Amino acid sequence: MKIDLTMPRLPAPLSTGSTGAAGAGTGAAVGDAATGGTSFADLLKQAVGDVNQMQLQAEQAGADLAAGKVTDIHQVMIMTEKADLALQLAIQVRNKVIDAYQEIMRMPV
Repeated sequence: MKIDLTMPRLPAPLSTGSTGAAGAGTGAAVGDAATGGTSFADLLKQAVGDVNQMQLQAEQAGADLAAGKVTDIHQVMIMTEKADLALQLAIQVRNKVIDAYQEIMRMPV
């Protein structure tokens, strides 16, 4: 069983365009639709999907190890730790987004 140890690619930096904020006030997709821009919701779905896929792969590797299909415990541990770190990162990003939202909600209008 060959295990991929490469880190997932991060999306390209968001362009701010001429308004100074990406999609400010428009709810539009990041980038222009004609240039193949991706919406924030799509990026979020992809990131959550990637974390979920890593979790499923780590779970399968553990099951394969328990069943005796895999003898290299190091690769299984690396895969498990990678999935754990990806989940921890997703949780921390979620916490930062919630903190930012709560801070904006506390601002006087």
